[in-house]
Amino acid sequence: MKAVILAGGYGTRISEESHLKPKPMIEIGGMPIIWHIMKIYSSYNISDFVICCGYKGEILRNYFESFDSEPWNIDLVDTGLDTMTGGRIKRIENKIDDTFCLTYGDGVSNVNIDNLISYHKSKQSFATLTAIHPPERFGVLDISGDYVNEFHEKHRGESSWINGGFFVFEPKIFDYLDDDSTVLERKPLETLALEKKLTAYKHNGFWHPMDTLRDKNYLENLWKNNKAEWKIW
Repeated sequence: MKAVILAGGYGTRISEESHLKPKPMIEIGGMPIIWHIMKIYSSYNISDFVICCGYKGEILRNYFESFDSEPWNIDLVDTGLDTMTGGRIKRIENKIDDTFCLTYGDGVSNVNIDNLISYHKSKQSFATLTAIHPPERFGVLDISGDYVNEFHEKHRGESSWINGGFFVFEPKIFDYLDDDSTVLERKPLETLALEKKLTAYKHNGFWHPMDTLRDKNYLENLWKNNKAEWKIW
């Protein structure tokens, strides 16, 4: 199975570092956060990666062209500078022929990938997202049973869930993606939710994004103090 990583955004909320490098190349514990994400997947024997590049993609390419410390198969694809999330996925359609994983290149978690994939297959849905409990600043999901009903913009208490990435998709997802302007989290996922084809795998464990410098420092401190719960390898 392949794991697709979205790594092409501008990372404007962490511009202190992203003006020099793409956000997935910002380091935690001396290694790019994208390396941490790939280590999570490879811990579950997923070592075939498609990386969707965009902003400063040459830095990713230069890094991985000389990377030989892991037995990974890495396919770096230029998916455009201003392409939206859904558009980036659409651009790698020819790389996919079966069920695949996908996540954002800036968030780490100790989600059990094997259980996530098994759950997805048991539900026979087109798409499964990992739902996690949000920090205050995130919009939330309305979940009924195992299915996503709607998206909401504001946090509504401790029982709320948000989209934490770590998706599993069937190739049918490409039918819901139009062009470079397609935002995955809007029409495609909203349509799948209405059609009851989007399931939510509820993860109560560790999850944290690296949106801001504060997030980076938080993750760095966890790593330095041997409290990095996403380190499952």
